[in-house]
Amino acid sequence: MQSNRSMPSWAAALIGLVSGTVAVGFSLLVAGLVNPSAFPVVAVGNSAVDLTPAPLKEWAIRTFGENDKVVLIGGILVVMALLAALLGVAAARDVRYGLAGLAAFGLLGVAAVLTRPGAGVTDLLPTVLGVGAGMLALHRLLRRARVSADDLHHTLRESPPEPRPEPSPALRTVPEATAPLSATEGPLPTGDRPGTPAPQATGASAPPVAGASVPPVMRAGNDLRAFDRRGLLTGVLGGVAVAGAAGAAGRLFSGRAEVTAARSDIALPKPAKPLAPLPAGADLRIKGLSPFVTPNTDFYRVDTALVVPQVDPRDWTLTIHGLVDRPVELTFADLMKRAVTEADVTLCCVSNEIGGPYIGNARWLGVSLAGVLRDAGVQSGADMLLSTSADGWTAGTPADVVMDGRDALLAFAMNGEALPVDHGFPVRQVVPGLYGYVSATKWVTEIKVTRFDRDEGYWTPRGWSARGPIKTQSRIDLPEPGTSVPAGRTTVAGVAWAQHKGVDAVEVRIDEGPWRQARLAEAPTADTWRQWVLDDWDATPGSHTIEVRATDATGYTQTADRAPITPDGATGRHTVRVEVT
Repeated sequence: MQSNRSMPSWAAALIGLVSGTVAVGFSLLVAGLVNPSAFPVVAVGNSAVDLTPAPLKEWAIRTFGENDKVVLIGGILVVMALLAALLGVAAARDVRYGLAGLAAFGLLGVAAVLTRPGAGVTDLLPTVLGVGAGMLALHRLLRRARVSADDLHHTLRESPPEPRPEPSPALRTVPEATAPLSATEGPLPTGDRPGTPAPQATGASAPPVAGASVPPVMRAGNDLRAFDRRGLLTGVLGGVAVAGAAGAAGRLFSGRAEVTAARSDIALPKPAKPLAPLPAGADLRIKGLSPFVTPNTDFYRVDTALVVPQVDPRDWTLTIHGLVDRPVELTFADLMKRAVTEADVTLCCVSNEIGGPYIGNARWLGVSLAGVLRDAGVQSGADMLLSTSADGWTAGTPADVVMDGRDALLAFAMNGEALPVDHGFPVRQVVPGLYGYVSATKWVTEIKVTRFDRDEGYWTPRGWSARGPIKTQSRIDLPEPGTSVPAGRTTVAGVAWAQHKGVDAVEVRIDEGPWRQARLAEAPTADTWRQWVLDDWDATPGSHTIEVRATDATGYTQTADRAPITPDGATGRHTVRVEVT
C-alpha cells in the first residue's frame, strides 16, 4: 500500500471529482458518436424513472412540473460527484480502492444501458471507455500530486542548503557548567564533550547543520511521497479541460446541430383542405386568460425522455407491422408526399391536476394516421396500436378511436412551423380525445397493430388505465388563486375542454351561491378547448370562493367528487379563493 499521509483530504477529493468529470465527459463524447441514449447518466436516469413508484412520480410532476427531468439528472450528478470525491480520498490511501470504485460505477452504467429497449453491444462503449478514461485520469492525477523522495533528494543535490557561517573560536567550546545533557545514555562523541573543540565543516561530507533551510518533507521522513500543490493544480486544470472538450464534442456529435439545420430547411406542404381562419370570437383576448392557440414555446411538455432524441428526418422511418395485411415502411419524404391534413386539436396530459397547466391547443399539420393504417390493411380482431418512440417509450392507442373519422394525425408541423424537437420532431402522433400517455407518441418510429390482451404500453403496467379518454374539465384563469382584487365589477374567466365531444355550457358560482351561466367563446371544432367569461360579478370586500363546472355535448356535467390523476385522470371542480379589497 502506498502511503500518502501528507496529501490533504481536500486535494484527494478534488482528484476524485475531476477523475469522475473526465469519465462523464469522455462517455458523453463516445455516446455522441455511437448513440446519445447510451450515455450512462441518461441510462441510469431512465432506469430510475422506470423503477420509481407511481405515487412518487406524481409527486415529482406536481412539485417540479416540466423541470422534473432536470431535477432528476441534477440529483444523479450531485450523487455521482459526492461518490467520486469519496473515491478520490480512498484512492489517496491506495489507488486500487479508487479503481475498484470506478469499476463499480461502470457495472451500474452497463446494467442500466442493457435494460433500455433495443440496446446492443456498441451501446456499452460509452460506459466502458468513459470509466477507462476516469481510471487513467485518477492514476495520473495522483502521480502529479505526489513528489517522490528520490525527486526531493535530487532537488536538494541541485540546490543544497547554504552552510551556516563559521562560528568564532570563542564559541567552539561549551563550558562544562552549562553543557546540556545527552538525549541518550553513554559518552558523548568527542566533538560534543564539554570543552572539546567542534570539528570543522568539510563541505558535502559534513552533516546537516542545525537551523539550515530544509524542506518540510525532509523532516517527514516516514512519507514515501509528499504532496505537490503545483502538480495537482496543473493536473486538475488539464483534466477539466479534457472533460469539457470531450463533453462539448459529444453534444456536437450527438446530431443536435444537424437536426436543427434539417428542421429549419423543411418546406411545409400545403394541406389538401386548408382550415378556415379562426373565428373572430374564438379568442376573447382578455389579459391573463390562456390564448386560444398556445405558442409553441409555452406548450406543456411531459414525457420520460431525459435527453431529447435528435432524429434527422433524412434518417427517419416509420414501420407499421403486426396484425396487418401489408407491412409498411415510410420515410419522411414518403410522408410529405401524402395528402396533408390540418387540424386544431387540444392535447392534455393525464397528470394534469384539477386546474393544472398540462394542457394546450395548437394547429397541427400532418397526414391521416387512419389512412396509413388502411394502406397497411388492419386485420379483424386488432384493437390496439402500440406506437414506439425513438427512445423506446411506448403507448397503446385504441384502434377504433383512430379509425372513427376524427383527425388522428402523424403530425410534422405545429402552429405553422416544423415540430419543435422537444415536441417530437420530425413526426409525432396527435389523437383528439385521448390523454397523451395512450396516444401522443413523440419521435414515433414504429406502430405495431396488435391487441390489448397481448401487449401494453409503457404506463399500463405501472397502474394506469389502458385506454385513457379525456374527461370533461374546466379551469379558472382569472382571477388567479390567492390574489387580491379591487371591489366592484370583476372579470372571472378561464377555459373548458371535452375533446371530441365539445363544451356546451360553463357555469360559475361565488361562495356556493346559485350557478350562473358564463359566456362562451366560439369553438371551431369539438376537438379544442373553449374560453369562457363571467364579466358581471360585483365583488364585495372580503374573502370569496369561486367555483366552475362545464357541461359537454353529451349532457354530462363534471362532477364535484374529487379523484386523483391515477389511474385515468383527475375529477372534481376547480375552485379558487381570492381577497377583495
